[in-house]
Amino acid sequence: ETENESAPPPPEQKTLQEGGNGKGKVWSIGEGAPEETEKRDDSQRSTLFVEKPQSGSVSVGGNITFIAKVEAKDLLRKPNVKWFKGKWMDLASKAGKHLQLKESFERHTKIHTFEMHIIQAKENYAGNYRCEVSYKDKFDSCSFDLEVTESSQAAPSIDIRSAFKRSGDGQDDAGELDFSGLLKRREVKQQEEEPEVDVWELLKNANPSEYEKIAFQYGITDLRGMLKRLKRMRREVKKSAAFAKGLDPAYQVDKGGKVRFMVELADPTVELKWYKNGQEIRPSAKYIFEHKGNQRILFINNCTMTDDARYYVTAGDEKCSTELFVRDPPILVTKGLEDTSTYVGERVELSCEVSEDDANVKWFKNGVELTNEPKSRYRIKVEGKKHTLIIEEAAKNDNATYSVMTTGGQSEAKLSVDLRPLKISLALQDQTVRLGQEIHLKCEISENVEGKWYKNGQLIEASDRVKLYHKGRIHRFVIASAAVDDEGEYMFVPDEYNINIPCKVHVVDPPKLHLDGLGEDNTVTVVAGSKLRLEIPITGEPTPKVMWSKGDKWITDSGRIRAETYPDSSCLVIDTAEREDSGPFRITLKNEAGEDTALINIKVVDVPDPPQAPNVTEVGEDWCVMTWEPPANDGGSPILGYFIERKKKQSSRWMRLNFELCKETTFEPKKMIEGVAYEVRVFAVNAIGISKPSMPSKSFVPLAVTSPPTLLAVDGVTDTTVTMKWRPPDHIGAAGLDGYVVEYCFEGNGFSQGISTDLSEDLLEPPFNLEVVVFITPYSFDLYYPPPFPKLADEWIVANPELTDKTKFTISGLPTGSKILVRVKAVNAAGESEPRYHPQPILVKEVIEPPKIRLPRHLKQTYTRRVGETVNLVIPFQGRPRAKVSWQKNGSPIDKNQINIRNTENDTIIFIRKAERSHSGEYDMKVEVENLEDKATIDIQIVDRPGPPEVVTIEDVWGENVNLSWKPPKDDGNAAITGYTIQKADKKSMEWFTVMEHYHRTSATINELVIGNEYYFRIFAENMCGLSENATMTKESALIAKDGKVYKYPVYDDFDFTERPLFTQPLVNTFAVAGYNATLNCSVRGNPKPKITWLKNKVVIMNDPRYRMFSNQGVCTLEIRKPSPYDGGTYSCRAVNALGEAEVECKLEVK
Repeated sequence: ETENESAPPPPEQKTLQEGGNGKGKVWSIGEGAPEETEKRDDSQRSTLFVEKPQSGSVSVGGNITFIAKVEAKDLLRKPNVKWFKGKWMDLASKAGKHLQLKESFERHTKIHTFEMHIIQAKENYAGNYRCEVSYKDKFDSCSFDLEVTESSQAAPSIDIRSAFKRSGDGQDDAGELDFSGLLKRREVKQQEEEPEVDVWELLKNANPSEYEKIAFQYGITDLRGMLKRLKRMRREVKKSAAFAKGLDPAYQVDKGGKVRFMVELADPTVELKWYKNGQEIRPSAKYIFEHKGNQRILFINNCTMTDDARYYVTAGDEKCSTELFVRDPPILVTKGLEDTSTYVGERVELSCEVSEDDANVKWFKNGVELTNEPKSRYRIKVEGKKHTLIIEEAAKNDNATYSVMTTGGQSEAKLSVDLRPLKISLALQDQTVRLGQEIHLKCEISENVEGKWYKNGQLIEASDRVKLYHKGRIHRFVIASAAVDDEGEYMFVPDEYNINIPCKVHVVDPPKLHLDGLGEDNTVTVVAGSKLRLEIPITGEPTPKVMWSKGDKWITDSGRIRAETYPDSSCLVIDTAEREDSGPFRITLKNEAGEDTALINIKVVDVPDPPQAPNVTEVGEDWCVMTWEPPANDGGSPILGYFIERKKKQSSRWMRLNFELCKETTFEPKKMIEGVAYEVRVFAVNAIGISKPSMPSKSFVPLAVTSPPTLLAVDGVTDTTVTMKWRPPDHIGAAGLDGYVVEYCFEGNGFSQGISTDLSEDLLEPPFNLEVVVFITPYSFDLYYPPPFPKLADEWIVANPELTDKTKFTISGLPTGSKILVRVKAVNAAGESEPRYHPQPILVKEVIEPPKIRLPRHLKQTYTRRVGETVNLVIPFQGRPRAKVSWQKNGSPIDKNQINIRNTENDTIIFIRKAERSHSGEYDMKVEVENLEDKATIDIQIVDRPGPPEVVTIEDVWGENVNLSWKPPKDDGNAAITGYTIQKADKKSMEWFTVMEHYHRTSATINELVIGNEYYFRIFAENMCGLSENATMTKESALIAKDGKVYKYPVYDDFDFTERPLFTQPLVNTFAVAGYNATLNCSVRGNPKPKITWLKNKVVIMNDPRYRMFSNQGVCTLEIRKPSPYDGGTYSCRAVNALGEAEVECKLEVK
């Protein structure tokens, strides 16, 4: 063992133990039989290797490299590669000074390269090697041989006479002698080869701290493997006292063969036991024990893959173990493929038979593997030993050589797919169409093939304008609106056929005026004094005659106003436009195909007159408001707006105030200096240009205080305070804003007055605006008005003695129940602004806000959700003080364990995490504030998929038709049934196909059924949640019989499937090892399903954590966790149903 481990690839001995003929041969660890290796390599096909390592020869002391390449194009990660010598020796742990393993990856070619370098080869390196590559479920292997030959290096012989040759040609005395050959040769000092060092002996005697240094010096890269090997080398092999000869390290046998294990005992009286994976082996037909003197032999017959395990034998306290490897025999092709010919579109089946059922078989097309994927055109069918490749609709590209390959053979055949002869059922017809009409070309051929359309020899592609249709054998070419360019010779050419179908299309074009660029009323506007050249596009074939006129006067081709005619257009030319040229012009086209005419309105426009002088109506701190009148004449074009300019009165420079046109006749200039006199003027603008400026306005000086505060409102009221809020003034001015003054007065001092007057007298004109008519009689009326408010300073009370810069203030110290009026003024350096009044008296009393539910719009209708969805509803409400909220469902309180409700000051939330149908109903919400209340009702509907329809019956069968009827489902899922889906299935295949979807009635007629077939039908119900999970199928089938034959259905008695319990596999006496889980198995059948009970020593096992009981498909299992000798005894399994009971038992022994 030490010698074998010291050399990288040691020679291996092969041992053949006679255990029978053929499959009875068992090989221990070694190179194996050469004939068997060659046979295995021939039966395998490389699916991963791009380049395999080749056999080679090297002399003793030489170097050699073996290379394997794997393509990584279809691999997601690096494949796993292993190098072996013989059958089992992995060379990864032998890497060192004489053996190196390298790998690399080329990104541009995506190829992994694996190399094995043998350095300074020795004679014992010769032998058979193997390279294996694996990736997931793919595997490939390649064997090669290494031959090591002895090196023969003979000493070179020196011919001294050659040193005396002449350096020139000619006579014997000619030239000069070359004596350099007699010079003493300098000996080239050869490097002395270092004596070979046994690295493993060096490591055994070295300190562990020097291991890494020695491994680096001698090229050992696998440090972990080195340490494991050193540990094995240091282990002293003790001679067994019980076994004179033990088991081999490993055995190999073919599947179905026989293997022989033999040990020789030193003491034949010692008790011997055999084990497989820790379980003791008992004598049986499969396991046979034999004694011959001191030899103990175990035969295993008919080996299967389950026998591939670890075996060991115990003699007293000693144990000897081995490993058994079971190999599958090769799969042979017993019936090969046959060459096949067919037409395009036909179904093709290629079949072969192999030597075993459900064997692994690979199909190839021209050497490329075919897979049975869902979207593939190729379908692989397996029926026992028969394997079939099915192509539903053959195509031309299916012409190929198809092959099938197994682990023990292959077969191939050629498939030829040809086109069917083509016939023209309907040819294209010549057409003459008018411009804008539809061009529709149609032809019909005998085969359903694609094709191409050509116009004047040019290929036509489908577009938004050109539509190409193909349905079955009919091909159509459609242009919705014909154009002049569409005229020509058209042709349809079927794909893959040397045939064409031609026709001609002629397009007729009557004369037409194209006035799209003139607008809806055909009006052309021209500026006075400029030149007009109006070009009108025209079409027509032949070229139409063009005539222009204005009123009764025809326009000629000369003069200031003239007409010019071109092949595709006509022009009206006016050299210098005048206002008198305005009016309608008529253009007329005529040719043989028809006539077209139109009126074109010419409008001559000019700049407008200047506006009137502006008036300044209002002046502010740095602004003013000015108005003006529009100009009397707009120049024939609407006024687009105005430009405004201003200047200081003492200046002569005008400054424009707006760069965008002012659309109105009022404007507000801003950013003026207080105390400076200004003037303003206006320009009118139309589409032609800008008018002359208006006369300047009278001079004015800007100066003003801020505007009143805005949006004065009540923010809150209590029994003694009133809180007001407002917004700053719109215009503050250059003086800024210093603060606000808040004032109030009590109602009753004549501030809210009632006025009565006789309608017969003259009505008084009040100095204020009337707001509310309180009461009206035939002779008088009562009015409520806020102004006029008291103007005396002592009537208004200042609430804040000091100015406040905030826009909110609380007036305190008010008597409860009183009414006050409030106003606010803005104050700056210019003084106090106009006050802002609150329009209504304010009652000093806490306000009770009645409750009001703000029900969202989507909750006013039925709120629908599906089962399992979340319901989260937020319902806002109002009411002061804080309202009390209560809920009821269908008149009863809500169960808060199922429905969560959370109430806040302004809203309430109802939350259901996972809705169920029981949550459906009417939810009543009530909001209470003292003795006031508001109610709302929410209808929640939780829906689910419906149940299947009730019994489906076949009402009638005639011809190719079947009439079905059914009843709606009992459970509609809490939603209306929206339809039904009907499916049919042939009795032979029972593959279901949908016949109708979203069908609303409860009876239907199924048409176009195949005569001679027998059908079953099933129906799904459908609502807003989808189809029902299950369908209702007809109990009877419908036979579509041929005419003249009536099939009579046989009457069968219903089979009674009930059965009392019966154990089909009893319990078996079991021996268990203490501390290792043990299982007891049996199988039982019975209908109804029997109840299973386990007993130990006639006592029922219940709620014991040391036992686990399983039952699956009639197989009953009792697992005993880590048993002890105490768990031994008699175990029983009892099965009971309504028809009887059965019981089996076994004994369990724990050692």
